Amino acid sequence: MTPKEIVQNFYKSDALLDSNIMELSLHPEVILDWNSSKGFLQMNKAEILALSAELQIAYTRSKIRISHILEEENLVSVRYSHYVKTFENPREEMLLAHFMVIWEIKDDKLYRGFQMSQLS
Repeated sequence: MTPKEIVQNFYKSDALLDSNIMELSLHPEVILDWNSSKGFLQMNKAEILALSAELQIAYTRSKIRISHILEEENLVSVRYSHYVKTFENPREEMLLAHFMVIWEIKDDKLYRGFQMSQLS
């Protein structure tokens, strides 16, 4: 699988709400640098899995709509919008945020991420 396919499969798999898929997709030494609306976060694998578990409690469904994806060697850049459905209102899809992330792929897993997000 190419690095681009690895990243596409990750976001299409609903891994953000499934910690089992998340666990399989992340390199053991993964680091994610995230510039969010709350400031800068640097997360390791355990912290990313904990965030996934929190999202799993808050939302019933998650959908990623990729608008741009570019690959250069083992680097993949993705621009996407993240939509969710809540337990309180499972029929309404709501835009959570817009994201831009660059992933470095190592050993066919997400290894190093640089992400920016903006609330909808």
